Amino acid sequence: MQRTWHAHYPPGMPTTLDTSSTPDVVAMLEQSFALHVDSEAYVSMGHALRYGDVDALSLALAAWLQAQGLQPGDRVATMLPNLLSFPVAMAAVLRAGCITVNVNPLYTPRELLHQLQDSGAKAIIVLEPFLPTLDAVLAQTGVTTVLVVGGADLLGLPAGQALPSLVAAPAAAPREDGRSRLVDAIRQGHGLPFQRPQIQPSDPAVLQYTGGTTGVSKGATLLHSTLAASLLACEAWMRPGLARRPRSTQFTIVCALPLYHVFSFVVCSLLGMRAGGRNILIANPRDQSAMLQQLKPYKLHMFPAVNTLYNALLQHPDFGQLDFSELCISNGGGSAVQPTVASQWLAATGCPIVEGYGLSETASAVTSNHADLQAFTGHIGLPLPGVDLRIVDDAGLEVAPGVPGEIAIKGPQLMAGYWQRPEDTATAMTADGYFRTGDVGVMDPQGHVRIVDRKKDMILVNGFNVYPNEIEAVAAFHPHVLECAAVGVPDAATGEAVKLFVVKKDASLSEAALLDFCAQQLTGYKRPRSVEFREALPKSTVGKMLRRELRTVP
Repeated sequence: MQRTWHAHYPPGMPTTLDTSSTPDVVAMLEQSFALHVDSEAYVSMGHALRYGDVDALSLALAAWLQAQGLQPGDRVATMLPNLLSFPVAMAAVLRAGCITVNVNPLYTPRELLHQLQDSGAKAIIVLEPFLPTLDAVLAQTGVTTVLVVGGADLLGLPAGQALPSLVAAPAAAPREDGRSRLVDAIRQGHGLPFQRPQIQPSDPAVLQYTGGTTGVSKGATLLHSTLAASLLACEAWMRPGLARRPRSTQFTIVCALPLYHVFSFVVCSLLGMRAGGRNILIANPRDQSAMLQQLKPYKLHMFPAVNTLYNALLQHPDFGQLDFSELCISNGGGSAVQPTVASQWLAATGCPIVEGYGLSETASAVTSNHADLQAFTGHIGLPLPGVDLRIVDDAGLEVAPGVPGEIAIKGPQLMAGYWQRPEDTATAMTADGYFRTGDVGVMDPQGHVRIVDRKKDMILVNGFNVYPNEIEAVAAFHPHVLECAAVGVPDAATGEAVKLFVVKKDASLSEAALLDFCAQQLTGYKRPRSVEFREALPKSTVGKMLRRELRTVP
């Protein structure tokens, strides 16, 4: 395979990865704890935990987990939003030798039951308001240990002395249901012996469940070596971007995307800790007013987000109050960034959105634009160090540059397979070991990749392929369109026709005006045939547009 993209890497960028100095995630975490002991690691609602605090608290919690009978390799579900308890729980589970199962706190009982049964979780760490969801299904699972987190847990502890202050504070009354509280578990764990497990790079670290948008949700098995490779590749790729502007304060990351999602879990939490950064945790990014209040005191250096979050912030009247004077990197991922949003973000912050691409199955990013680019490109960049990428046809054969096909990935960042689903794993792979992503893309001769769309989102009009991203990008240029999504609907004459769902920015926008606007920029078969205006469009918890829900609209 000709890796033409290596010739277009930034100067000094490695083409392969050496994980020998960071063989597993626990080793990486403990290196960060030692190097940055007095620096702030996580901030939530104005309260900070330093690296030394996360170290001490997670070690005590790891000892408590072991005392509950959990063995290395047991699965522990973490059902938490972006609170200080999340990084402590994550580090504790891994340090105990267990496997983290990231769970969306907003899951319904049906969705939670599937994930707990599929993973075989023996324990769960859950925020108290979500206990009714757990209680509805607990008897049907193998979970025997339930650790309950209060929303205010770990807030108000003095930075640098979190564990001594917590241990010295009076214990709360035991829960009447016999379940354990996080703060009590940490107190008890402080006095318990800790048995350091022998972690191998080939051991599973995380089960990262797919969103379920293309079928049943499956657990992508991410090994310690998988995550180490992803971290080292992202760290190397990020380095030129961090030199864009000088920093006068600690490297600060906006952590608004949920930590249970692979993008935020790797790029914000793990990579942030690897870099000794400060993560500002945003528990509810849908409340932009509260989010902006939390960010105002800081100079911001890295801002990972999805298109919908960038767009929503740009529309907020207080957005201009944030300090972007040292912003170095704006990471765009999760879904396509629209050119109009990218243009407005650059004008407002002076920092272009660097779009990348990755999946749960690839431990976050496997391609990215140069971190120090000067303008938005509209493509997803080059394969990262260590990544092999092909564009293949339905038979799994590589197509020529410029020809659309399915993106296929191979490399150390790739999952070991779907948890206990060998048939699904085999179906997802080509004969020579490339993972078929289900995304349609094209690669130019230099190795730059452009996403065309997901296979199942493609619209077939009179035998012609129509890709929703193209239609949406055109419609979004209309000054009165806030958000939009294109789907295929049945049509007696053409098989399918394009329908556009739109949220207005200006109430004066009419269907006729928008259809005429699109007709000026799209060839006949690509033009929307109808428009439906909505107050809001359905999105996943990480901001991806859920076209499948719109396709089911009568």
